[in-house]
Amino acid sequence: MTPSLPKRQSILSLAVLFVLFLFPFPALSQEIVYTDAAQFPVYGKATQNTSYRYGRLPASYKDISRPALWELGENSAGLFVRFRTDAPSVHVKFTSTPGAGMPHMTDVGDNGVDLYANIEGRWKFVGSGFTWSRGKRKESMVVGNMEPVMREYMMYLSLYDGVDSLKIGVPDGYRLHQPSLGSPSTSHPIVMYGTSILQGGCASRPGMAHTAIISRQLDREVINLGFSGNARLDMEIARLIAEVEDPGAVVLDYVPNSGPELIRQKAEEFYYIIRKAHPGVPVIFVEDPIFPHSIVDLKMKEEVASKNAAQKEVFASLKKKGEKNIYYVPAEGMIGDDGDATVDGIHLTDLGMMRYVDHIMPTLRKALRKARTL
Repeated sequence: MTPSLPKRQSILSLAVLFVLFLFPFPALSQEIVYTDAAQFPVYGKATQNTSYRYGRLPASYKDISRPALWELGENSAGLFVRFRTDAPSVHVKFTSTPGAGMPHMTDVGDNGVDLYANIEGRWKFVGSGFTWSRGKRKESMVVGNMEPVMREYMMYLSLYDGVDSLKIGVPDGYRLHQPSLGSPSTSHPIVMYGTSILQGGCASRPGMAHTAIISRQLDREVINLGFSGNARLDMEIARLIAEVEDPGAVVLDYVPNSGPELIRQKAEEFYYIIRKAHPGVPVIFVEDPIFPHSIVDLKMKEEVASKNAAQKEVFASLKKKGEKNIYYVPAEGMIGDDGDATVDGIHLTDLGMMRYVDHIMPTLRKALRKARTL
């Protein structure tokens, strides 16, 4: 018997409701309200007196530093912004100074951002912000579909391109506030000076630079003074380190960019500028990594050996002169011996960054404990 028309309509209506229950239409998108990140604190800077908010060098250095060093100081490596929100999604809109881009580094690491949330007392990665093109303006949702509860966040900025402006977005109706959690601690920051490896080359994203990893492990602010190809013991960098208020330790990892003669000529002077300003602060000297291709590249093998020999000479000289609170991190075992820790034989992958941290951390912890700042 053929059902009557009203009954057919009832059956159809029930079927539609059943389909909607199983496959609901997406909710109408909410308006994203953006707030200038200048309203929130930025960390990882040796000085606040920079040429712009997300730069790393004092504005006055533009007239005294080598052009290459100054330009790298405009990169936002190691900087991070802290905030909290109860929003179910976090968005970012930022403009950057476009660099040349590096074929052996991801765009996220080079010119993107990434986000960590404090979950059960630990900083955990939750998303990255980037675009598919290398255009100057970037806008994206960093993380979404979250339970709308108040959380603390930490947004790491680009390791290479500088960030001109930065806005953080949340859906309309949700709160975006100043951080309330004092983590990472800004007391006794760690200051690290070095090369492209220290700047972050070639981490997959900003939060995987070894300075950022150390910061999370110690729950301590780390200041990244890495200058790609240009850690050449420029004395203005020593003076900048000397101006950092009450550092917990200073790590000197300049060897990959400094030849043996340069190290012998300038390293002690560089050190004494820092020591005069910070008499009791631990200073850690780090050797050049033993790069994997030096197994077959004899020129590289000799170069690394000669640089490290010069670094050892400087350290021995300082010890002989009675210098205290100085430590030495040798190259052996720094990035493993399987050859898998680099992108190109020199710059570190995320694996290499983690191995570097594991290698240096015992000495860093020992120094901080002895100085009673851990």
